[in-house]
Amino acid sequence: MSLPPAPDEASAVVDRRIAIRLAYEGTRYSGWQMQPGRATVQGTLATAIREVSGEEVAPKGASRTDAGVHALDQVAAFTSASGHSADVWVRALNATLPSDITVLEGREVGPDFDPVSAAVSKRYRYRIHDAAWRPVLDRHLVWHWRGRLDEARMREAATALIGEHDFTSFETVPSTRLSKVRTIHSLEVFRPPLATDAAGAEVWIEVEGNGFLYNMVRIIAGSLVLVGAGKRSPGWLGEALAARSRPAAGPTAPPQGLMLVAIDLGHAWPTTILPAPNQTPSP
Repeated sequence: MSLPPAPDEASAVVDRRIAIRLAYEGTRYSGWQMQPGRATVQGTLATAIREVSGEEVAPKGASRTDAGVHALDQVAAFTSASGHSADVWVRALNATLPSDITVLEGREVGPDFDPVSAAVSKRYRYRIHDAAWRPVLDRHLVWHWRGRLDEARMREAATALIGEHDFTSFETVPSTRLSKVRTIHSLEVFRPPLATDAAGAEVWIEVEGNGFLYNMVRIIAGSLVLVGAGKRSPGWLGEALAARSRPAAGPTAPPQGLMLVAIDLGHAWPTTILPAPNQTPSP
């Protein structure tokens, strides 16, 4: 749905840098980044931009989520010569995008705005369904674990990962990243509040940090599940971290349980989407 410039903009159209916050269900996508012959979130968004303005634009995302991973608050930015305001872009994209992607907010930013470098921290949530019944309605959003997990043991183990560490043990190899040092600001393990449908049926792992290695959150989740299932001791996770070797840590959890919950852009764009749930850890 290509839109003409607004009447007051037609005579003096200038490039505009547009930033958007969007949410998507990643089930049918091969991740964020464009790949030949595959459906991706970035590619689908680029197609929608082309339908709105006729421009060939590759929007840049703050996080390159993997195949099957979801997002409640992804940040992307692109430059357009169409002259459309951010509000127009939000409405037009939402009228064009498929039902599993939606734009939450949009605003015009400076020409040098880069969502990757602007991100102060990112918060991810991993959902594990450990009830006796199958998660029929949420089967694309959780990892179904057959057996009750001990979230208290998982929470004890998680403390070893908080802070600045070399997370070599928690990155899929081979890797092109030179530095494996990242800082985890918080790592919580809990059952969600009673107000949610998942109460009592799921364990959530919520982690916030300044950046993450490839598959880092999923490997943390897979490792914590081994602890919760009684296959490893809580102290084992610290030993795995110190080993700085991928085989020392646990398996990579499947992608469907992972969700990008929020990206903090600091003063550039204060995060207002979906704050962390108000929860009290189990005793």
